[in-house]
Amino acid sequence: MLSEPADRGAVRFGVVGDPVAHSLSPALHRAGYAALGLTASYDAVAVPKGGLAGFVAGLGPEWGGLSVTAPLKREALALADEVTAVATAAGGANTLVRTARGWRADNTDVPGAVAAIRERSSATHRTATVLGGGATAASVGLALADLGVATITLAVRTEANAAEALAAVRAHAAGPQVAVVPLAEAPVADVVVATIPAAAQTPELCVRLGEAAVLFEVTYNDWPTPLVRSAEQAGAVVVSGLDLLVHQAVLQFQQFTGHPGPLATMREAGEQALAAR
Repeated sequence: MLSEPADRGAVRFGVVGDPVAHSLSPALHRAGYAALGLTASYDAVAVPKGGLAGFVAGLGPEWGGLSVTAPLKREALALADEVTAVATAAGGANTLVRTARGWRADNTDVPGAVAAIRERSSATHRTATVLGGGATAASVGLALADLGVATITLAVRTEANAAEALAAVRAHAAGPQVAVVPLAEAPVADVVVATIPAAAQTPELCVRLGEAAVLFEVTYNDWPTPLVRSAEQAGAVVVSGLDLLVHQAVLQFQQFTGHPGPLATMREAGEQALAAR
């Protein structure tokens, strides 16, 4: 059970990372506050690698929580007084909530990914290929295991860089079979998850993975990516990075404020912010 926030009346929240000016999180959370009539602020604050502990130590009592993005997710784990099981499993936290005991670190990317996939596809999927082996791949890999995917393949450009993601997914209680292969050998699967840049999505890779029933493209920039275009042409279900962002933000919103995040309102705010770029 999560410990309660120190003060439900906290009025300041924000997202920290470097870079962070591009983040859609302020648009999402501010829209939620406006929809529910809450008096609170949410800002993007640039905090460089190695600087999170110092930044958090300087926060006043009006600060109730932080969304945490790259490159600070591991630092969030290290400074927390309480760490949830999912954040420990993922090896990083994207959420810090102030409690009576200090700061609680959580990871809403994992349940957010579960919700994003379920929203778009109710089918049962048994196999998945995840392109990339970084922190996002670990979180989505854990989400896939939560959804009952039995065989997960991490297709990567550098195998050594996937070691932590591989260990995280292998440790899941469901016991999925997990393997690592070169990116060029990515196998066809029920679900394909792309955590790699659009520039790495070659025509050969798009053809190779064209039979997937679901494509989960974790970015919301450079849209549509080559894999998204290929999936749409094939009639596959597409789950977007905005879907993930909104669902994980809704979960953060509830932890920060004690109120369920208004999903439709927050999604619309994200779509509008993207369209304005």
